[in-house]
Amino acid sequence: MIRLNCFFQAKKGHYNEALEAAILLTAASQKHGGCIAYDVFESATRKDVFMICETWADQASLDAHSKTDEFAQYVSCMEACGELKLEKFEF
Repeated sequence: MIRLNCFFQAKKGHYNEALEAAILLTAASQKHGGCIAYDVFESATRKDVFMICETWADQASLDAHSKTDEFAQYVSCMEACGELKLEKFEF
């Protein structure tokens, strides 16, 4: 199993656009093969930060997810709106 924690910090004025992209990516990703869990969490203390938490069955499932059109579209949007930092854990 693979767990990814993707932390996002928005540029001023771009939080809502990035959050919408993250929510749309989440909805699409939950349907991908090998997706065990995928969700977005907003910070309770910082209005410019959210986290995407995803769990995948294996590296092949994660690789397939990363090659989808919606991944490219929504991640590109988030990158334009702020900074992403990724933590990866394998179990």
